[in-house]
Amino acid sequence: MSLQSSGIETISVIIPAINEAEQIAGAVTSALSGGAAQVFVVDGGSTDATVRLASQSGAVVLDAPAGRARQMNLGAERAEGSILLFLHADCRLPNDYVVQIAKGLLNSPASQAGVFRQRIAAKGVTYRFLEWGNTRRVLWYGLAYGDQAIWIRRETFAAMGGFPDVPLMEDYIFSEHFRKKNKFLVLPGPVEVNPRRWQKNGVIRQTLKNWRIIRDYRRGIPLEELKKRYHRHDR
Repeated sequence: MSLQSSGIETISVIIPAINEAEQIAGAVTSALSGGAAQVFVVDGGSTDATVRLASQSGAVVLDAPAGRARQMNLGAERAEGSILLFLHADCRLPNDYVVQIAKGLLNSPASQAGVFRQRIAAKGVTYRFLEWGNTRRVLWYGLAYGDQAIWIRRETFAAMGGFPDVPLMEDYIFSEHFRKKNKFLVLPGPVEVNPRRWQKNGVIRQTLKNWRIIRDYRRGIPLEELKKRYHRHDR
């Protein structure tokens, strides 16, 4: 299966990052080894070795104001691929992700975007339940999160105006808009997800915290207020 046979010319991978020296090389390598034509690391002001390691790993490094939405949108502006794939720095793409996208679009040519099933890199039935639940969320409700490696056709992303410039939940809000007319294609993956946030805060506590943030967002609490509850990985 080639990209050309499914109408895809190139895939550009965009990785937003801030102080991800321990993770960034692995993310870039997974994207390049799997067949990305371009990999951009969009740095939001790292004070560690993130920029150097990203460049050494083969990525094009861009600077942007801190904020994941802004960083990803800048990467999308510079990218040349007909498919844009947004990858978190602590996630790893499967070796055949390009082939999976090609096959997925060949079988579902009307699809505009998709995600991958996850594999959280930790043992335990609780993590397996999280993986199952995250997949069901996309299939049942059409809501995709960034750690599922969202990919989308360039023209569709542009028509939607990119990710909303908000301080939190840009992936959730983007999905809310996308699902009004489209459905995400769920590919086998898996994308490997680092369990650091769950391990730091506790699986149940972190999950309940995430649910409360979504609940309060739906109740109309400003995202600036909700952002105070969700600390960056390096803080």
